[in-house]
Amino acid sequence: MNKRLALSALTLIFLIGCSPAANATPSAPPLSAPTQTQPAEPSPSPAPILPSPAPTQTQIPEPSPAPIQPVRISAQNGNLFIRRGPGTAYNRVGVLMDGDSAVAIGRDMLSKWIQIQIPDSEATGWVSLLTQYTKLDGGWENLPAFTFDEWPLPAYIKNCTEHEIMVTPGDLHLYSLWTNEKYLNQVQVDPGIYHFRDLSLPGTSVYKTIDIYEGQTYYIVYNGAGEHHNCPADN
Repeated sequence: MNKRLALSALTLIFLIGCSPAANATPSAPPLSAPTQTQPAEPSPSPAPILPSPAPTQTQIPEPSPAPIQPVRISAQNGNLFIRRGPGTAYNRVGVLMDGDSAVAIGRDMLSKWIQIQIPDSEATGWVSLLTQYTKLDGGWENLPAFTFDEWPLPAYIKNCTEHEIMVTPGDLHLYSLWTNEKYLNQVQVDPGIYHFRDLSLPGTSVYKTIDIYEGQTYYIVYNGAGEHHNCPADN
């Protein structure tokens, strides 16, 4: 009987030692110092990927042409005759006075004559580049070129007196009507102003001035002494 009691007591003690305590309080974790949390930097948003534009053809602007400067003709150191055609054999249609200028509008292909707009007029005329009275401003080579196809009409001066006559300008010696050499008393001239001097009267000055035009023949019928002579009918 005592052995059973002793065995039961031992068994009870063993069971109590092996069982966890029913009222055991769980231990709290150790306290640590609070830490300051840094706010997180926002991550940059990736740039949106845009569609590439379609390639376009670049238009290269054409350079603007430089403005064409007008060509001008001026008279310098004297007056400049304006002719109806490109040559001194044509009639005078105007005068470009010393210091005045005109716009050039064309040129003759066969000579150095320039067509101009006559100042204060709707008409045109021609001036020479070969005279000392012409001043050119601009490139005349770029002017429109053409050939003036209207030929001038010839003009003549004929001596019908028995004296020898000097005609100026040009120092044209006209022999008497009765010279043995045919046509020595006649000369073809350009339209213009001419002066007569009687060579048969030494010391005499100009006694006659005329203005001759295309297609005209002027007959000298008075000598320096005022004597009148008729031209033969066949003249």
